[in-house]
Amino acid sequence: MLPYFLYGKKTTLSYILFAMTKKHEHWGSKLGFIMATAGAAVGLGSLWKFPYVAGANGGGAFVLLYIIFTFAIGLPVFIGELIIGRKTQKSSVLAFPSLRKDGDNWKGLGWLNFLTTLFILSYYCVIAGWVLSYIFMSLSKFSDGKTPEQIQAAFELLSSSPGITILWFALYLLINLGIICSGIKKGIEHFAKILMPALFVILIGLFLYSITMPGFSEALEFVFAPKFEMLSSQGVLAALGMAFFTLSVGLGINITYGSYMQKAENIPNNAMIITAMTIFVSLIAALVIFPVVFTFGFAPEAGPGLIFKTLPVVFAKLPATILLSTAFFALVLFAALTSTIALLEVLVANVIENFSISRTKAAAMLTLLIFFVGLPSAVSNSDALFPSWSTIYSKSFFDTIDYISSNWMLPFSALFTAIFIGWFTDKKDIKKEFGTGTHLGAVALPWFFMVKYIAPLLVIIIILQEAGLIKM
Repeated sequence: MLPYFLYGKKTTLSYILFAMTKKHEHWGSKLGFIMATAGAAVGLGSLWKFPYVAGANGGGAFVLLYIIFTFAIGLPVFIGELIIGRKTQKSSVLAFPSLRKDGDNWKGLGWLNFLTTLFILSYYCVIAGWVLSYIFMSLSKFSDGKTPEQIQAAFELLSSSPGITILWFALYLLINLGIICSGIKKGIEHFAKILMPALFVILIGLFLYSITMPGFSEALEFVFAPKFEMLSSQGVLAALGMAFFTLSVGLGINITYGSYMQKAENIPNNAMIITAMTIFVSLIAALVIFPVVFTFGFAPEAGPGLIFKTLPVVFAKLPATILLSTAFFALVLFAALTSTIALLEVLVANVIENFSISRTKAAAMLTLLIFFVGLPSAVSNSDALFPSWSTIYSKSFFDTIDYISSNWMLPFSALFTAIFIGWFTDKKDIKKEFGTGTHLGAVALPWFFMVKYIAPLLVIIIILQEAGLIKM
């Protein structure tokens, strides 16, 4: 036990002594790590974003490319981030510098991870708050006696009601805060072991129900029959971007969760299991949503409003509306929660390591910060704050933050992470860490080639296309 005055002084010595005496947490089991990391990857990306992006890009061909890109490009970078985390036992801000002699030059990449995570989490929690509201609305039978137009208008009313949106946004943040404050084993790992099996049970139950629907065969063909004439060059890039998005590459999640791994863990094997689980959930989610869409003649490219506008109309036409609707939104909530817990943990872990404060204090401060950063997104569909934003920036505040973080910050973060692994780490050390705890050491060379050359090249193409510098 160190004397109190050593903690109280804002000196390098006190910081070092604090860090030396602070025990780094680890996962309690392999299952806990897989459930937590798979939950971070699955999230709203698989249940909310993947179906509507696949629908907007023609279905089967997009899905096929997404699967190929996920295993060939997303998985190698995913493995690289886990390796960085386990080798350094640090979160992103300190992990990158600790692998280099000129380490301070790479702190900026860790902070880019941090800011990207903060911005994504700020609007992600707003969406999750709406999901919470829809569970309550489903239990209240909000669609009874309403026309399809009135049911769809309910989302517009909800999203443009600042007080109600803020209420659910704040409540959702408090749920995350409670879990994070409990720590790694008793908090994140414990709840991941509950939430992920519950997610799978509900998802499979809804899938089995969707099989009985007239539109299932059409949905099956739409998702699995590649029609490349329906896929644009932009759709190809969207499939690549989705491969990074669904694996949470470039956010610091995998580095942070990797830092909680034991040395005996098999990183390549675990990463492949998690990747397969992510793809499985994405595909099953599409086969839950598209059968009901096709059964009632809705357009598969309905966009981001698919789960809030289109599906409630469909649920209202089915027997056991309250059960199906509530189960579906509970599924989406569980997926969102496993992701936002991971995103918040990235922020908390970095603040703990960089500023030497307790987990509870860090989590409380960051939850408050997320609330204030997310407040403009929560009220962006009303005139409560920044009423001229859409006129000036051509997008709502919500859409602006989504666009900047997803289309610019995340690709750059993923790009620099791949470049760091491939070009600025000690090749022998990284390959040795790759082979620790696994019999797959022989594939370290092709893995390193993909991270060093292929992944950066493809991400650069995405960025150049987004900037309008190349046309495809």
